[in-house]
Amino acid sequence: MTEQMTGAQALVRALEQVGADTVFGIPGGAILPAYDPLYDSTKVRHVLVRHEQGAGHAAEGYAQATGKVGVCMATSGPGATNLVTAIADAYMDSVPMVAITGQVATPLIGTDAFQEADISGITMPITKHNFLVTDAGDIPRIIAEAFHIAATGRPGPVLVDIAKDALQATTTFSWPPVMRLPGYRPVTRPHSKQIREAARLIGEARRPVLYVGGGVHKARASAELAELAELTGIPVVTTLMARGTFPDGHPLHLGMPGMHGTVAAVGALQRSDLIIALGTRFDDRVTGRLDTFAPHAKIVHADIDPAEISKNRHADVPIVGDCREVLTELLAAVRHERAEGRKGDYSAWWSLLDGYRDTYPLGYDDPEDGTLSPQHVIKRIGEIAGPDAIYLAGVGQHQMWASQFINYTKPGAFINSGGAGTMGFAVPAALGAKMGRPETEVWAIDGDGCFQMTNQELATCALEGVPIKVAVINNGNLGMVRQWQTLFYNERYSNTDLQAVRRIPDFVKLAEAYGCVGLRCERPEDVDAVIAKAREITDVPVVIDFVVHKDAMVWPMVAAGTSNDDIKFARDLAPVWDNEEDA
Repeated sequence: MTEQMTGAQALVRALEQVGADTVFGIPGGAILPAYDPLYDSTKVRHVLVRHEQGAGHAAEGYAQATGKVGVCMATSGPGATNLVTAIADAYMDSVPMVAITGQVATPLIGTDAFQEADISGITMPITKHNFLVTDAGDIPRIIAEAFHIAATGRPGPVLVDIAKDALQATTTFSWPPVMRLPGYRPVTRPHSKQIREAARLIGEARRPVLYVGGGVHKARASAELAELAELTGIPVVTTLMARGTFPDGHPLHLGMPGMHGTVAAVGALQRSDLIIALGTRFDDRVTGRLDTFAPHAKIVHADIDPAEISKNRHADVPIVGDCREVLTELLAAVRHERAEGRKGDYSAWWSLLDGYRDTYPLGYDDPEDGTLSPQHVIKRIGEIAGPDAIYLAGVGQHQMWASQFINYTKPGAFINSGGAGTMGFAVPAALGAKMGRPETEVWAIDGDGCFQMTNQELATCALEGVPIKVAVINNGNLGMVRQWQTLFYNERYSNTDLQAVRRIPDFVKLAEAYGCVGLRCERPEDVDAVIAKAREITDVPVVIDFVVHKDAMVWPMVAAGTSNDDIKFARDLAPVWDNEEDA
């Protein structure tokens, strides 16, 4: 296929060829040449968002819901810099995304021209790779390379910055292009010697734990994970980015580890003698104070990104590879060990862990004044909408409650901003997820603080016919910051009160102004009926203002910078770590 066309036409044609069907963006001067041929494309749907950050998060939500590469587009200068937060978010959470930005014409680069920003330089630390394109002939090849890099190895964002004169110039389009990626060869198959050593340690261990991160979901390896867990009987903990990768109701599942994890999951890691870490990075929110984390454990660490191995915790057995291939080969090696009579006895270990699980289950207290409990609201949303829905969260208390009190049984059912912790993520990401999976019920569980950062994308949802459900957990405050002020700053509530008592804004009226249905719920007895009413509305977005108690807190909690051994399951209440020596 060879044809004469402009660089802008080549860009659109290349997007069609790589299978991009949805692009989220806003036009502007430098990218405008690309918008003209986009107008004629029958294969690529452009979604006009209201803010470029919304375009980036929508592309993330689309990517995480579908497994495909998400695409966002913006103009030069402020259009491009408004994408930076979403690009950083995608980088931290390994989300495959291609961000296409316009750049001032080549002769103007470096002159501080109108709406010029060095977006390639700005995003270099937060992209897998980025390109500055000044030759129209390079556009098809670079688009192909960008999508390949974003989707392979450890997924992540790639920036393609295209000068305006390259978009306007005439070039010869040919497909498929020959990609030039010297040195880019992600290792997917693990080393067999390391696999055998991991299997040997599993057979010798008495207190092992499978520590599962988002890389297992990215590798589509939940079935292999379940097979390994059930074969060995090893307890499983799933991080925030892996919720649903191993079913919550499974008897081998101890829940989420870390700062707001379950006592059983945190205790299991702390008292383990072997941690099999799969597709995870020993994040500080999981480990607590690093030098006190799992002090007696050997570490088997498998990850597709070699830079993560031994970055935070030394790996006794480092394994570089795709988690699905790692698990497949590890299963075979463990079966061989068991056939030779070498298998672990974990009965004492499970006796200890079951004690933790039974003694310190997740729970909450309803407010004494009869007002709404946020945990109850979120729990009921999960129970009523069910396991087939997709749930998205912003960042803060509501995010933690959504990770704790919704029962996730399917991979990818929970989408949130984990590494970057980006407030404002939920609404635009829900837009993208719903557009990627239009037949699936999509709930954005948001805080009133987060919601006010990106709720303008409700206009996009209404105009594009994307009927998401938004549950605003409205406690009138920046809730997680207020919790820290309560616990660590002597209840000095500096600048966390959002003045919600005055209903500025009134979320119901705001929803209606954006062409959505607005509902409000203030009493526990109305929760189920309001959720049911929202679910009956399937043609427009729905926003529910759940007015909840301002003093509800997220428990359990490991205070930042402290040891996981110091976990509290309620205020001033710590578990008793007894009988660990017996295990």
